[in-house]
Amino acid sequence: MASSETRTSTSNTYGSEYQVFLSFRGPDTRRGFTNCLYVTLEDAGIRVFIDDEDLRPGERIRDNLLRAIDDSKVYIPIFSKNYASSHWCLWELAKMVENTSKSKEGGNKKVILPIFYDVKPDDVKLKTTLYSEAILNLEQKMEDQKKKFNSDDVETWRQALKEVDRTKGWELEESQGHGDLIKLVVNEVVNRLETRQRQVTKDLVGMEDQIAAIKKLLDINRGGVRIIVIYGMGGIGKTTLAKIIFNQLCPCFGRNCSFLDDVRETAKTKGLLELQKKLLSDISYYREAPNIANNDLGIIKIGETVCNKKMLIVLDDVDEGNQIENLIPVNSLCLGTKILVTTRDKSVLNIRGFENKFKDYEMVGLSDKDALKLFSRHAFNDNSPPANYYTLSKSIVSTAGGLPLALEAIGSSLFGEETRGIWEEWLQKLKKTPHEDVLGKLKISYDALEPKHQQIFLDIACFFIGEDKTNPMYMWKDREFFPERAIKVLIKRCMIEVLDDDRFGMHDQFRDLGREIAKQEHTRLWDEKDIIRELRLTSTEIKEGVQVEALCLRSLKDRITVTSEEIKRFPHIRFLSLYNVNCQGDFTGCLSKLRWIDLCYPYIRIDKARRNQHLEATNLSHLQNAVVVNLSGLQFTDDVFKSLIKI
Repeated sequence: MASSETRTSTSNTYGSEYQVFLSFRGPDTRRGFTNCLYVTLEDAGIRVFIDDEDLRPGERIRDNLLRAIDDSKVYIPIFSKNYASSHWCLWELAKMVENTSKSKEGGNKKVILPIFYDVKPDDVKLKTTLYSEAILNLEQKMEDQKKKFNSDDVETWRQALKEVDRTKGWELEESQGHGDLIKLVVNEVVNRLETRQRQVTKDLVGMEDQIAAIKKLLDINRGGVRIIVIYGMGGIGKTTLAKIIFNQLCPCFGRNCSFLDDVRETAKTKGLLELQKKLLSDISYYREAPNIANNDLGIIKIGETVCNKKMLIVLDDVDEGNQIENLIPVNSLCLGTKILVTTRDKSVLNIRGFENKFKDYEMVGLSDKDALKLFSRHAFNDNSPPANYYTLSKSIVSTAGGLPLALEAIGSSLFGEETRGIWEEWLQKLKKTPHEDVLGKLKISYDALEPKHQQIFLDIACFFIGEDKTNPMYMWKDREFFPERAIKVLIKRCMIEVLDDDRFGMHDQFRDLGREIAKQEHTRLWDEKDIIRELRLTSTEIKEGVQVEALCLRSLKDRITVTSEEIKRFPHIRFLSLYNVNCQGDFTGCLSKLRWIDLCYPYIRIDKARRNQHLEATNLSHLQNAVVVNLSGLQFTDDVFKSLIKI
């Protein structure tokens, strides 16, 4: 392949860092308690390093252990009767104590959560003979250990044991059994790691009263079921408010929390079944939800899962009543369950069977004072404008209608701009935009971008929200869009965000803006109905006016067949993503400008004998031009691969 940067992806993997380090004495707990705890933590989506000295081939893994301990934020030593007889266990504990002590100064706080398994805290703190004699035995055998440790090490181990804090841990004798203890540990780890926490902007202005009002409606200190609906126009801060409440209440619910982002978009592009699976995955003790055949079975399974435990659930950006019906089993909710729903349209609450179940809260725009403060933070990095821009700033703020998203976007676009004439031009454009036209106000920020930055914004809006940024960067670099700078500009202007896991995020209003622009320009296709209509046009003549350069077709139900003759309608395609779509015909010459090809065939095995049953295509891609190739769900023989691709 011509490009040295070509990326071929077959699956997603976790990063190399661990979150939890388990330290234990293998013969005591390996096949019982420790294994169950490890599996449950893994099922909760937590990355766990588990070490067992009895299964370790020699001493050469010490460096790996050191990295795993340094990576982890939570340490769980399982103190059993023979724990102190292992110099490896004691070495691990000393390293954990050292790291937690250092982390108090560095701000990246680590914690030890001890489990006292058939031992007492006094045993661990060397107040009895159990661990004291074990360490004395190690000292006596020191000469036989071939300098694996020395007297200084032994003293360090003694001090580490004495520093273990019993108040942060659990005693097996005080629990009802292994299952209950493991449940307590996992819930505590989830809270400590904040795995369920949502990212929220740091510039929160004027939301204190609204937070208090929602928490009062939720009545968190009482055991009743509450379903609160936050409604209001797009960009007014409904999702931000829901995230803040969710983050504050998560510690009260442990693992029994779920925040379903962007229900409207997910239901449209992936289906309600996908949302049901995500909810079940969040609230059950399985990393992946059980296979569900249809929505009816999905809501039954959700009801069976939530009926005996209080839940905290957020459904964000609902636009149809059936979305609530298929995600909330209203008659199966356990007492103490709290549910938040955000929507632009209050009429979606007219659902049969949900009468009198909702309490609603209307979001309103920021006050003039708070609106000016939020704008100033983004435009001037201060809580108020400088005197010579005060009047102009107030005039600009008055056009935003108290919408936080518009205020952030406009202020960020003007940040660092010292030419007063440009500020006045922005004001005139904003005044010409109807008060209720949020997208029109946001488009002014889009129009101010460089052309290449606009292209990256449109790509993200149409295809890459929620996707890892790595592969798109390769494509944009190949097109000389200089994406590193572009991404910084888009983030500074509040038009996109890059989340902690390096995935792109975007407010739904900016997403809607980007997709509306792409639809008008006819450059990107992502809606199944629009794509099928384009493909099925009677004439297959290539027209210069057909400028589609990116196409993403996801068939959620029956597999769709796309022919090479139909694809020839789009000679400018650089990005092609097909999910559950059958390709048919000879694609020679169809995709000369292709830079990214993504083929996903769920649950299909392709081999030489059966290939024509599913993929009747040859010369599917000119891989010498592609910089990103993702073939998922396909298992090729060499002959099949060669017949598909002409290099």
